[in-house]
Amino acid sequence: MDEKLKRDIILDNYQNPMNRGLTNSDGYIKVNTRNSSCVDNVDVMAKLENGVFIDIRFDGDACAISTSATSIMIKTLIGKTVAETEKIIENYEKMINEEAYDKELLGELNVYDTVSKQPSRKKCATLPFEAIKRIIEEAKKA
Repeated sequence: MDEKLKRDIILDNYQNPMNRGLTNSDGYIKVNTRNSSCVDNVDVMAKLENGVFIDIRFDGDACAISTSATSIMIKTLIGKTVAETEKIIENYEKMINEEAYDKELLGELNVYDTVSKQPSRKKCATLPFEAIKRIIEEAKKA
């Protein structure tokens, strides 16, 4: 993917993030994520029905990488099953850690394929996925 296109996608998702704003509706699992090395402090909430993510929302203060990664993650995961989500997360983490991964599976998330060149940004790019993993853990307990 062209570097300019990557920047444009990241900037658009930072300036116009999907599903920003929390809800008081019932049935959501909510977790907080923080990055101790920067400003990132984000609440992520998700609603699952029959093992499928039907809604994911977020709010908080975060850098451009974390905010845009959260937005793109939300677009990618809504409508996915827990099993599909876990496979996406596994491949995303492999990409971030410069391991072999399925590019087709990640779609727009591929804009972060060079984030490993800036090690301090890896946590920013993975923060929303840490939240989703915790939400999946909570859902499995219920």
